[in-house]
Parts: sequence; structure tokens; C-alpha cells
Amino acid sequence: MSGKKFLLLAAACVLLTACEGAQKEDEKTSIRIGVSLYRGDDTFINNIRSVLEEKAKEYERQNNIKVTLDIQDAKGSQNTQNNQVERFISLGCDVLCINPVDRMDASVMIDRAMTAGVPVVFFNRQPVEEDMARWDRLYYIGVDAKETAVLQGQMVVDLYRKRPEDVDLNGDGVVSYVLLEGETSHQDSLIRTEWSIQTLKDGGVPIEKITGGIANWERSQASALMEQWLGAYPDTIELVVSNNDDMALGAIDALDRAGITRMNVIGIDGTTPGLEALENGRMLGTVSANKELYASAIMELAASCALGKELPPEYPLENGTYYWTPQEILVHGTFKENP
Repeated sequence: MSGKKFLLLAAACVLLTACEGAQKEDEKTSIRIGVSLYRGDDTFINNIRSVLEEKAKEYERQNNIKVTLDIQDAKGSQNTQNNQVERFISLGCDVLCINPVDRMDASVMIDRAMTAGVPVVFFNRQPVEEDMARWDRLYYIGVDAKETAVLQGQMVVDLYRKRPEDVDLNGDGVVSYVLLEGETSHQDSLIRTEWSIQTLKDGGVPIEKITGGIANWERSQASALMEQWLGAYPDTIELVVSNNDDMALGAIDALDRAGITRMNVIGIDGTTPGLEALENGRMLGTVSANKELYASAIMELAASCALGKELPPEYPLENGTYYWTPQEILVHGTFKENP
């Protein structure tokens, strides 16, 4: 080989090696995810947080990419959450995962994320459609609220058709119920209330509403309301329909204090304490989202956004924006798959 050819070959090898090195340097070996929770003491959100932390570690092991989760609690303050988003961006977070305090007021967070070019994965509390349509790097992960409500109502319909005496406890031909509702501004609360009751009616359960009240998803508030109702309507209530498990557990707390053991209570979420109440027979049933899939979807979608990769096909997005987590009915003593 002539000296000239040798020099050309050597130069090509050096250039190729340099290009490979540059390519490797460009590949991210770590990602930082800013996570803001609307309230860290919410039982369902705490369950999702725990699984998300596990999924982050799993992602690290499987992909050899360091994942830093910066998890903050907004403690029910939208202003606090806005400041957390600003801090995440200043720290160089690659993607944001936000459980909004006020679903009607996500615009400030979206503005800041868009300006910084940082994609956002919202979860659990769905921003309004107009906000979600502002940018193609906004996503939402949650459950279909109507499906949740229909499944909640269906568990009672199924029981009534098999054993009506287990629902109409006093045998008077009417199932008297009380209703515990979540936040008035939360879309899931409104939809769950409407469709769970409508499903009972459509399923032929002869229901009559005694009373209802707003307990804001909280166990203590629900317990106080239930205690009042038990005093005002003694020996009347047969069914407690609750928008979530925590409020259902609050109703059970009041029933326990009153020494009442025979009353049907149904919830939503499949939280850890909710499942315990289900197992020991204090709760008739709940509707549970698949929390493994829920947290996996958040992690995988966030990681894909952070790394600039194609979105994971195993979590198909409706309209390129929404992922709906599968749900199932869980009833004391039995297990019924979501049809």
C-alpha cells in the first residue's frame, strides 16, 4: 500500500471513530422527570406514586438509563404547583408528569412547558380539552370515568338479579341509598355520580335516594356525613354509593361506630385499604384501575418523550393524546373481569 493510500485510510478511520464517539455522546444516559401531585395524602395517588417509583427502577435496569424522579406535593394549591413546574424546568427536567390541582386551570403550566419545549404527561385529573389541544406534546393518562361509573352500578345490578334480598335489605321492594360525592369541580365526580345511578336504574334496581353530600374524596368528611345521616334516617339506608374508596371507608367508619354491620357500601379506585375492606367483607365492591399498567404507561410515555423516541405502541393513544387504563370490578368473595 502506498503512503498516500495509507494516510487516506488512516484519516478515514479517525473520522469514523470521531463520528461514532460523537454519536455516543449525543445518546442520553440519564433522564430527569419532574412529578407534581395534587395532594400527596390522597390514597389512590399514593398508590400510583409507589408503583411509579418501582417502574422507574425497573426502567433503569432494563434500559441502562438512569432515571431521576423529582416528586413534589402541591398540597392542593394550584399556585404551589405552578411554582413547582417552573422549578422543574429551571432544573432541566426532560419531561413533566403532572397530576393537576385544578383541571380547569392548567394553562399557566402548559404555557411554561411550551415555552421551554418540555413535554407534559398529565394524569388522573384531566385538563379541559381546549388546553390539551394547544400543543402536540401534551398527553393524558387516566381511566374512562363513564366506564368506571357503569361498572360500579353494574356490580349492584348483578347482585340484585342473583339475590335481590342481599340488596333490598328490608324487603320493602325499594333500595334506599345515600350518595357520597367527590369535588364539585372534578369531572370524574360528576360523571361517576350520573352514570352509576343511571346504570342502577337501567339495570332494574328499584332505587330511592335518601340524601347525598360532597365529601371531597376524603375519608374524614365522608365519615362525618354518614354519621349525620345515620342519625337522621335510622334503619332506612340500605346502600352507600361512593365516588371513591376513601369516602366509602369513611362511611364504614361511621357504621362501625354505630355498630351497624348489615349495609352495602360500594367504592371506586381499588386502593390498598379499600381492598382490605373488600377482603374482610366491610365493603361490597369497588372498581379498580390496573395500577401496574397505569404507572407503566406514565413511565414509558415520559421516558419516550424525554429521550425523543417514538411513543410506545403498547400504550395506544386516542387521538394521539389520551391513554385509558383498563378497569375491573372487584366484589367481596368473587372476581369479575371488565367485559
